[in-house]
Amino acid sequence: MRIVSLLPSATEIICALGLRDRLVGISHSCDYPSDVAGLPIVTETVIDDQKTPKEIDDDVRDRLGSADALYTIKMDVLRTLAPDLIVTQDLCDVCAVSVGEVQTALGSLPSAPRVVNMEPQSFEDVFGTIAQTAQAAGVSSDRVLADLNHRIDAVRARTDEAVKAAGRPRVAFIEWLDPPFQGGHWMPELIETAGGIDLLGTPRDHSSTITWQQVVDAKPDLIFVSCCGFPIDRTLKDLKAIEPTPEWQTLVAGASRGVFVSDGNAFFARPGPRLVESLEIMAHACHPAHHPKPAAAEAGLARIA
Repeated sequence: MRIVSLLPSATEIICALGLRDRLVGISHSCDYPSDVAGLPIVTETVIDDQKTPKEIDDDVRDRLGSADALYTIKMDVLRTLAPDLIVTQDLCDVCAVSVGEVQTALGSLPSAPRVVNMEPQSFEDVFGTIAQTAQAAGVSSDRVLADLNHRIDAVRARTDEAVKAAGRPRVAFIEWLDPPFQGGHWMPELIETAGGIDLLGTPRDHSSTITWQQVVDAKPDLIFVSCCGFPIDRTLKDLKAIEPTPEWQTLVAGASRGVFVSDGNAFFARPGPRLVESLEIMAHACHPAHHPKPAAAEAGLARIA
């Protein structure tokens, strides 16, 4: 079987299932695991990620408002790869190639590959997409899911003790800085499982624009910034423009449990196996005395206040 992945989380799922040798094409954003580097790239984007967060947000809104695609499929590459299975998503037009783009592409292929379309909105949904991908590829997901569930159960057990000892911190999770966006979909569930209270998000709902004053009014004990698609160094750089504002100063002053910045390219925004690592990172931020610092946090988490 020849598999093409059109988004990073799908690539991570495919490789976690032991299907790396069947993966023949990836999206321009796929960067994990590292041995996918060099595979043919089947998508491209018109968005310049070197612009400021505000400029990127403006570009995205303009293109979505005019129904222009943010991503396109390289049809010549896709035809050459001749996939039997394509893994894509219908969760977020800002994150990857849209379903409409995929359907158009399928119509011009000489044969019709099977398509797995992911739309996870919770932890349970993410695990469902792992099982769905495994079934489509003809392999078992039992071992992968058992390992992930075991780690989640371990976090839950430690959280129970942590909450009894120290209560639940009130968490403001920010996934974009200008304008600020709160985290949606699985984030409220993830924060609750980690031992916190999500002040801004709604379970299973899309991330949406908020104001910094709304964040201030929520009175968070802990502020967690993980900008979607950005590595930690980029987010720390972009925070420099926010730090002088009165709202940010008020937030930092009131954050008795700290201010954290995470790698938003690797964690939290990708609904795949590393969402469990994201949970472990959040749990450590919420209750460091009860949750050990995971190895992933060494390079993917910084406390700045």
